[in-house]
Amino acid sequence: MRLKKIEQVRRDEPVSDIRRTLSYRPEMFGQPFSAYLEAVLRGPSEWSVGERELFAAFVSRTNQCTY
Repeated sequence: MRLKKIEQVRRDEPVSDIRRTLSYRPEMFGQPFSAYLEAVLRGPSEWSVGERELFAAFVSRTNQCTY
């Protein structure tokens, strides 16, 4: 994944903040963070998956970050 990001930068292609975060410290933000995020968005909840996705998009928009 890190190599792909470097290739994108060399080609002047935009690299998403999510990809940057996941590759920053892969031992922390790679698989462990992705697994936690998956559990939060898809695990048992009183909210539907759609409601959780909408809430995440709203928070991202409020924080002025691309979602």
